[in-house]
Amino acid sequence: MDQTSAPTPQSATIAERVAKTGIDEAMIEALVRTFYGKIRDDALLGPVFGAAITDWEPHLLKMIDFWSSVALLTHRYDGRPLPAHVRFDIGPVHFERWLELFRETTAEVCTPEAAAFFEDRAANIGRSIQMGVDFFRKQAAADAGAGTGA
Repeated sequence: MDQTSAPTPQSATIAERVAKTGIDEAMIEALVRTFYGKIRDDALLGPVFGAAITDWEPHLLKMIDFWSSVALLTHRYDGRPLPAHVRFDIGPVHFERWLELFRETTAEVCTPEAAAFFEDRAANIGRSIQMGVDFFRKQAAADAGAGTGA
């Protein structure tokens, strides 16, 4: 008697995604390493990231885990991206440039189907982080104003 269990809904989702897009760990690693190479060389984003990251390899590994968790539901990423972004002087122009470089990289590294998947997730993630940064900055400004009696 075969003891093989039926696929879980999650494993079926991942199998379908992999079949449709070709996303695998090697693609994710190539995407992350290529993308952050562009970030490091970028006139706008390079200085922001360079001020925050002195040892790039741990950051790259964390981002590989992040995108593996997003794309393949591996649950390897355990982080809190919003606090990391709130402390930097970044705004809409930075997020748009980040997305521009990400789209450029997905076109180079991914199948068209994988690029569409990653770009959709990146746009949603970028929007969410930008909204969170804006919220925390407005809250901090309101708190500072309340403390001065203004």
